[in-house]
Amino acid sequence: MRFFLQTKFGTYLKLAELIFFPSECELCSRLLELPDERIICRTCLQGLKPRRTSFCLCCGKFFDDAGEPHFCSQCVLQKPVFSVHRSCGPYFGSLKDTIILFKYRGFHVLDKALATFVLQSLGREESLWWGVDSIIPVPLFPEKQKKRGFNQASELARELARQKNIDLIENQLIKVKKTPPQTSLEASERRKNLKEAFAVIRDQGIKDKTILLVDDVYTTGSTLQECSLALMKAGALEVRALTIAQA
Repeated sequence: MRFFLQTKFGTYLKLAELIFFPSECELCSRLLELPDERIICRTCLQGLKPRRTSFCLCCGKFFDDAGEPHFCSQCVLQKPVFSVHRSCGPYFGSLKDTIILFKYRGFHVLDKALATFVLQSLGREESLWWGVDSIIPVPLFPEKQKKRGFNQASELARELARQKNIDLIENQLIKVKKTPPQTSLEASERRKNLKEAFAVIRDQGIKDKTILLVDDVYTTGSTLQECSLALMKAGALEVRALTIAQA
């Protein structure tokens, strides 16, 4: 009975919201009618699909073929500091649009939807999750976070930690150097741009632990590389990495 009343009350609230504050899906402009719909309609969220092609077993780079996963030539020559990285899909189409809404338009209410998509895509990847002690988000420089109002990686990491029941560590890995946006630089300049830009201020929960590093988009891996280096210097046993999309 109580559940029935709560459901009915929720339906009335949604009806009132539609009458007085009508809203449309930011992707397809369809009217948001269902009680749990926010910013993006359920149909568009269900349309987000993970990429199932082959990938590098280390850096997670997608290959165009559908063969077995294998190591890319770059990881064969020099493995990154993190042991494994996985992305859900390419930074393209609806997934890209959803991340932009989340990251730049301030719709951090999308954290739950994106975390659910991540877990639907990568939740069974033992190479990512097995034995993980803590989840840590990639930090923003304080000035940038203040201007944006939030850190999208922190919002995502917090929701993943909640859904997976894993400890979340925030404000111990920090960005100590203000740097130009990575998107404004060539690939060869990105690593140089971030060199020694991150540091660990306390090793509590990090020393001798397996850490899962979380960010929104993977491009060259420079950010994850430098964050992983700072965590390993602080005594982490292993650093793994996860992103929503790969550019």
